[in-house]
Amino acid sequence: MTPKTTREHIISLHGHVKGLKKDISTIKTNHLRHMNSDIKSLGGKIDKIYWVLLATVGAVAFQLLDFLFQIV
Repeated sequence: MTPKTTREHIISLHGHVKGLKKDISTIKTNHLRHMNSDIKSLGGKIDKIYWVLLATVGAVAFQLLDFLFQIV
């Protein structure tokens, strides 16, 4: 059914706007909360990866220094 009068067009647009507002509200309240918690949980995992990489680089550096001091 297509709107025929100006009044019907306005009512139809008002319904679309209400639907969009409801969708935006759902995204803000529901989806963004889940995304926020997921991002926070990833932060701890990324910190662990940084520590492992730092420890690996440190171990390699110490072995390189040990090797260089044995030569001298």
